[in-house]
Amino acid sequence: MVKSTSNMSDIYCRFQFQTFLKDSEISQVYVKGARIWIPDSEKVWVGAELLENYTGQKSVKIQIEDNGQERNFEIKDKNRLPHLRNPEILIGENDLTSLSYLNEPEVLYNLRVRFLERNCIYTYCGIVLVAINPYQQLPIYGNELIQMYSGQDMGTMDPHIFAVAEEAFKLMSRFDKNQSIIVSGESGAGKTVSAKYAMRYFAMVGGSQTETQVEQKVLASNPIMEAIGNAKTTRNDNSSRFGKYIEISFNKKNEIIGAHMRTYLLEKSRVVFQASEERNYHIFYQLCASRDLPEYKKFCLLSPDDFFYTSHGQAPEIDGVDDAEDLISAREALTMLGISEKNQMMIFQIQSAVLHFGNVKLREADGESSEIKKDDKHLTIMCKLLGIEESQMRMWLCHKKIVTVGEVLTKPLTLTQASFAQDALAKHIYAQTFDWIVEKVNRALHSTTKSTKFIGVLDIYGFETFEINSFEQFCINYANEKLQQIFNMHVFKLEQEEYVREAIEWSFIDFYDNQPCIDLIESKLGILDLLDEECKMPKGSDENWCQKLYDKHLGKAKHFEKPRMSRSAFIINHFADRVEYQADGFLEKNRDTVLEEHLNILRASEFELVAELFEEKVDPNEKKSRAGSATTHAMRQGPKGGGRSNKKTVGSQQVQKATVGDQFRDSLHKLMQTLNATTPHYIRCIKPNDEKEAFVFEPNRAVEQLRACGVLETIRISAAGYPSRWTYPEFFQRYRVLARSKDINRSNTKKTCENVLTKVIQDPEKYRFGKTKIFFRAGQVAYLEKLRSDKLKACGIMIQKHVKGWLARRRYQRITKSIMLLQKYGRGLLARRHAKFLRETFAATRIQKRWRGHTARVRYLKIRGAAVVIQSAIRGHFGRLLFKKELHEHRAITIQKLVRSWLARKRYKKVMRGIVLLQSHFRRRRAKRELKKLKIEAKSVEHIKNVNKGLENKIIQLQQKLDAKNKEALGMKEQDVYIRQLKGDMEKLRTSNEEGKKSSNKVSELVQQIKDLQEELSRERKEKEVLVTERDKTRKEHTQVLSKLAEEKCKLKEELDEANLKLQQQETETGDVMKKKLEEANKLLQAEFESERSHHQRLVKEHARLQQRLENLQSEFQVLTSPQGHKRTPSDISAISLESYTSSVSPDDIKYDEEGPEEKDQGYGTKKKKKAPAPPVPTATAIEKEMKDVDIGLVLKLQNKVKELERQRTELEEKVESYEEETPRGSRDSAVIPNSAFDALKMQELQNENDKLKREVNKLMKSISENVNFEKGGSNSPAGKEFMDQFTAMADELDRRREECLQLRAMLAEKSITTHAIAKESYGGMDDIVNEDNELALAYRTQKELNRLLENQLQKTEKDMKKKEDKLKREIKELKQENEAAQKTISQYNSITRNLQLGPEAKIEATMQHEITRLTSENLDLREKADKQSDQIRKMKKMLKVYTKKLKDGDVAEIEAELEREDKQKKSDDSVATVKHLDRTYMGMLEYQKEDEAQLIKCLIMDLKPKVAQGLLPGLPAYVLFMCVRHTDYINDDEKVRTLLTNTINGIKKCVKKHNKDLERVILWLANTCRLLHTLKQYSGEKSFQSENTSRQNEHCLRNFDLSEYRQVFSDLAVWIYQTMIKHMEEALQPMVVAAVLEHEAIAGLTASKPAGMRGRSSSTATDENVRELSLDSLMKVLNKYSQNLSQHAVDPELIKQVFRQLYYYIGSNALNNLLLRKDMCNWSKGMQIRYNLSHLEQWLRDNKLNESGAQSTLETITQASQLLQARKSDADVDSICEMCSKLTTPQIVKILNLYTPVDEFEERVPISFIRKIQERLKTTRNDDDNTLLIDIKYSFPVTFPFNPSSLTLDTVEIPESLHLEFLTRV
Repeated sequence: MVKSTSNMSDIYCRFQFQTFLKDSEISQVYVKGARIWIPDSEKVWVGAELLENYTGQKSVKIQIEDNGQERNFEIKDKNRLPHLRNPEILIGENDLTSLSYLNEPEVLYNLRVRFLERNCIYTYCGIVLVAINPYQQLPIYGNELIQMYSGQDMGTMDPHIFAVAEEAFKLMSRFDKNQSIIVSGESGAGKTVSAKYAMRYFAMVGGSQTETQVEQKVLASNPIMEAIGNAKTTRNDNSSRFGKYIEISFNKKNEIIGAHMRTYLLEKSRVVFQASEERNYHIFYQLCASRDLPEYKKFCLLSPDDFFYTSHGQAPEIDGVDDAEDLISAREALTMLGISEKNQMMIFQIQSAVLHFGNVKLREADGESSEIKKDDKHLTIMCKLLGIEESQMRMWLCHKKIVTVGEVLTKPLTLTQASFAQDALAKHIYAQTFDWIVEKVNRALHSTTKSTKFIGVLDIYGFETFEINSFEQFCINYANEKLQQIFNMHVFKLEQEEYVREAIEWSFIDFYDNQPCIDLIESKLGILDLLDEECKMPKGSDENWCQKLYDKHLGKAKHFEKPRMSRSAFIINHFADRVEYQADGFLEKNRDTVLEEHLNILRASEFELVAELFEEKVDPNEKKSRAGSATTHAMRQGPKGGGRSNKKTVGSQQVQKATVGDQFRDSLHKLMQTLNATTPHYIRCIKPNDEKEAFVFEPNRAVEQLRACGVLETIRISAAGYPSRWTYPEFFQRYRVLARSKDINRSNTKKTCENVLTKVIQDPEKYRFGKTKIFFRAGQVAYLEKLRSDKLKACGIMIQKHVKGWLARRRYQRITKSIMLLQKYGRGLLARRHAKFLRETFAATRIQKRWRGHTARVRYLKIRGAAVVIQSAIRGHFGRLLFKKELHEHRAITIQKLVRSWLARKRYKKVMRGIVLLQSHFRRRRAKRELKKLKIEAKSVEHIKNVNKGLENKIIQLQQKLDAKNKEALGMKEQDVYIRQLKGDMEKLRTSNEEGKKSSNKVSELVQQIKDLQEELSRERKEKEVLVTERDKTRKEHTQVLSKLAEEKCKLKEELDEANLKLQQQETETGDVMKKKLEEANKLLQAEFESERSHHQRLVKEHARLQQRLENLQSEFQVLTSPQGHKRTPSDISAISLESYTSSVSPDDIKYDEEGPEEKDQGYGTKKKKKAPAPPVPTATAIEKEMKDVDIGLVLKLQNKVKELERQRTELEEKVESYEEETPRGSRDSAVIPNSAFDALKMQELQNENDKLKREVNKLMKSISENVNFEKGGSNSPAGKEFMDQFTAMADELDRRREECLQLRAMLAEKSITTHAIAKESYGGMDDIVNEDNELALAYRTQKELNRLLENQLQKTEKDMKKKEDKLKREIKELKQENEAAQKTISQYNSITRNLQLGPEAKIEATMQHEITRLTSENLDLREKADKQSDQIRKMKKMLKVYTKKLKDGDVAEIEAELEREDKQKKSDDSVATVKHLDRTYMGMLEYQKEDEAQLIKCLIMDLKPKVAQGLLPGLPAYVLFMCVRHTDYINDDEKVRTLLTNTINGIKKCVKKHNKDLERVILWLANTCRLLHTLKQYSGEKSFQSENTSRQNEHCLRNFDLSEYRQVFSDLAVWIYQTMIKHMEEALQPMVVAAVLEHEAIAGLTASKPAGMRGRSSSTATDENVRELSLDSLMKVLNKYSQNLSQHAVDPELIKQVFRQLYYYIGSNALNNLLLRKDMCNWSKGMQIRYNLSHLEQWLRDNKLNESGAQSTLETITQASQLLQARKSDADVDSICEMCSKLTTPQIVKILNLYTPVDEFEERVPISFIRKIQERLKTTRNDDDNTLLIDIKYSFPVTFPFNPSSLTLDTVEIPESLHLEFLTRV
């Protein structure tokens, strides 16, 4: 990069942000020990420290911090003193505008610290996000991070691209204003990646949790554009060589619905040339890498080194990149965006052709001409791949046409001109392919729904300056000038709005305005205007244009300069740098010329896509001028040759192709309009080094980019005003140490701050008081920090003085006390030593005695033991010898026995084998003789017949046996089923027997009653005999009744099945046949129509291609036949060219008409009128001549007829389907007309009649107007009257017919069966034979009649089936009632029979039990009646008393009114609760009627409010429901219990869904669902759940039903309600967690506040209010409320523990995730505050007895994070920190240490070496692979419902009147 010294000094001057100080202030600031910045040639800026005070001298002594070197620093001007450094606590801030001293070295140093020491690549600079490319993949872009930034304010979280994207999305969704994200930077800075991540954020936030098709398509455009628009450069391996602006569209719900892409200035020159160590576009290398795949074989691809266009840079590969895999990804993306496989391969074929085209070798021929070798294989391959004539391309690569008046000349090209034309054509082919792909991508991303708003992402090149700067750099820098102007205005606007909002006085801020530079480029007679004018000149050149620039602007425009030693270059002073441009090539690049002959050859390609790419379309950028105008355009020419006019004549106008500069200016103007209409967000990407090394920061490269991208301009504008801003509470909290007690007014913080500032800072211009903030000039915060640190130091010294004195006194006292203690203990020690010596001597003598005796005893015992051992060993040895001898003899005998038996068996086997061999030999010979006889017999016919007869008999016998076996098997199966049933009955009998045994235990209680009733039993014995006989009779009658009922049921079922089968057969017969035929006809019709359309389009395109080819061949023939090479051509050549142009355009127009939305048929074969597209050229007659052979009119008529028939067929199909759907239901829609076929024909007839009537009316009107004069009384004649009557009648008839036609048109569908489809199916494709005898109309009528008959039959059958169905329903209802009565009698008889089967005592007991239950039930009924009557008597007595009083007073009318009201309320009075009687016993059941079930669910579930439920018995709804279930079990009603439980489940679900925002209601039904689940278990009868039941509770167990499956359903329901409740609680806690755990500061004197930058200013007021509202107290209140609600509704204690365990996990994980993303929270003070807040949460668990729930363990991660913030961070503490942070992952520990920032200068920063040691230690101690940074806040612990039985008995449950359950009866 080349820069002049003067320019560097100018830029240095512009970026001087050091404000001028007064002399008094200078003497206060520039003192000994002050830290400053001084310039450096290598590091740009280095830190230094003043070694002496500055008092105005010319030099000052300083010390360099890096190397400790001391030297003198010269100060030439006291107004340009060295920059001051910020305090240490401000280093590493998230926002650069929060720095006190705003200058270039501080910005550079802050970025370096964040990038190198903390690995933070993002930093805010006001409204700009500075992103430094790390050249390394970082795990900071996961979905969990997107979730954390979603919905967060920008200033609260650490800088990130997701924060900028969230800010844009939030502003768009809240204010419905379009947004733009402008990503800029030089190549390799990471612009494309940043834009990609921004788009990914929008796809995640603006879509569903799983990406929809639209979001996938938006993201799929990235790999496509990277393949065709990105390349490797020396600065970036994936550099975008074009600019793009992507608009992501959103609907009203803020969901992505589509996108649109605009591209700018593709670098086409890269296709033909690359610098060293660079590559061409990725797509070429991807194709070469995939050349061995079968589908790419036909492209004849080679290695990239073998192609001329890909071998310039000599770097065909990129480390870590697989080109073949990238091509697969690009193809998948193309497929997702709807580009067909055929078009994909065609695009790759064209790209391959470009590669081969680059290898075509041109050589010089005789004279100034060029030629191509005849055997050039690359030209052959290229022509084959593009589908063009090789001879034509060979010809026109070396020649060109020159058009003059009346003739066309052919001129050979020199080698230079031919090479330039070759490269120009290659670039044009690639550019056209690029534009085609962009168009297809936009079409795929286009949304049909209306877009209400969008977010644009601009990924555009940054400011560029190289050693040689050409036209591309000029356009890029011009675009950056325009963007910088918008940026400056936006920054200034934000500053101004902030001052106005705070109502402070401010003066105009001067900022750099680059409008003069923009005017120099784009104004009238500016650089671009002069360039376009020079391009129009016939002999324009770069030197002439450069001279015009000198004449026009040199010395007049301050931004324009001329180099000293060059006449073909110029200099522009841009906002970022001074750039010298070389004028060579400007004209050619601006013209962008391609020879017309080359384009004509490509237009004649046999491939449709190639011809489509180069079709001559109407260019919107073309300018039209009147005929005869002097405006001309330079014709395409060689690099240095002359030119010809490039104007296309169209009628009386001349169309002029716009230049590249003009197009770029227009597109840039549109872009500026779009950006001005949106709210911009800026991302500036910085490239830290040119070697692409990970985390290497070069200050020289960084500062150049900071100056160029506008970051320093933002700092300068901010520094010119009041950059430092503090809210009043923040300022008071930070600097209250500077205030005196009398100045503090805690009720008015603003007044307190004013008192402090006026005394601390004397100059009022250094600050301003706003409404909510204090504004400081640059450097004032640093001055306040200095005062604060001085005050704290003084306080510290005072504290140290007193503490040291106290320590000294304490040490003296401790020493004196120690001396006295030493003396006392010394004397005691000597005395104890003497006593110890005396005791030891006495003990030694006794020990000697004992020891000698012990040794003598040990010796004796040892000798005695040895003798015993020797004796035992000898005796054992002799015994073992004797045993071995006997064992040897025994084994010998055994072996002899076995050997002799084996020899005997062997002899026997040998003899037997010989015998068997003899027998087999003899039998074999006899068998052979019999075989011969059998063979002779087998040859005879009679034998064969006999054998066959025998076989048939055997087969029949086997078949009969098989049938018998099958019958036996069926019988066995029936017996098995019967046996299983018997077993089931046996088990039931056993259970009933056990129940009987249990009940027999109660005999002892009823002994006394049995004695009293023995006399009655004697009478009942006689009655039992009568009952037995009656039972037998009734049993017989009952069996007969049951058999009759079963037979009737079977008959009814058979009749129903037959009726259903008939209905299904009728439906399928009428519908299936028609559907199949219609579907087949529709498919054939569509296929035929598509083939006809494609065939027609191919014919038209083929005709156009052949016309173009004819023109090319004619021109070639003329060249070959001309002897001189220059000959006049016939004048019709231009006509042919125009004709080919129109023919190439017309097929697309036809295609557009066929595919456009205006084509929709409006009925009766008519089409909606539309304007025909304006022809691009006037030769329309040529089109008509060419289309005569095709007969387009006939084709259109046939198409209309086909569409009309398709509509009729579709209408018929829809009517049949609707009829089939409605017939089974027995109802018809009145809006549907059944006779659709008749109406379709009727419509046609009405149309004909309408036309006929119109003609007759016209004739009558004409004849009468000629004969009758109405003005002269003709109206009174009878003929006139008759005519007028007829006319009015016909007009009415016409109106009526018109309305009918309109109605019928609306009813017709869009498709029908065509004659062509019928002909193809039945007549071999002959359309003329189909309707030759009007057989279609006959078939249609017959089909219509059939439909009518079928419809009548269906109606009749429907009515009959309805009657039968009603009759059967009534019979079934009666049978059910009879069945229930029969079941009751059977149960009575069964009980009687069980009693008879028992023994005499058991019989007596059973009968007594039965009679007792009967008598008790009757007694209860009588008591209820008596209670009711007594209540009525009391009421009547009271009423009589009242009435008597009123009668005495004379209130008769009032008494009558009350009596009437009582009569009306009689029914409600009957349901009044009766007086309770303690002596009454209940069975714990509730009886209800079937029709009251809905009312039960409504009153008990839907209408039950939590406040009402709190005053009831806990779990009362669950008990009531189970008591109803018990009654259904008691009466053994399966259907009733099933519907009750199902409706209960559905009711609870409906209630929770409806009131899911009402937490108390959700908790209420969680508690009741769990209680019902526990009750079902407790009373299920299973022994595992009855361990804690009382005997009374065991009596209430279910007897008939097993509801284990319903228990599982209720368990699932409880889980769902639990999850709903947790979700609601978490949503309520989410905004409180950060404010309560992280931001709440409860410890007085500990502050962690620091100055906030611009990112934190916009929402600071709202944030403070939220913090005040949502503190730790509010969180504790919510937790108390949750605990209270759960306890009030009697939720199980174990479940409450699980609830708070889940909530505490959410609180801890959310707090930790926010802590990891917030640098302002990572300091010692904040760690103390967090630990204190967590201790409150832990204490709350202990107070509520939830400390054993496991909730406290979920806070371990955030607790350890707070301990890590408080821990010492020295090398000796590495092991202790690793052990302490056992629950934190390695990335979390490293992240917290990197984010750790001291609040006060007394704290020390965490050194990088310490962090590295922590990482190494964790690697060695931990073997886990958990590298997650953020915790999953959506994780939920599995919930369980431990069994919790109730001690309450069901018979004690009472129903309050507030539930309105009067229809329930206690049993």
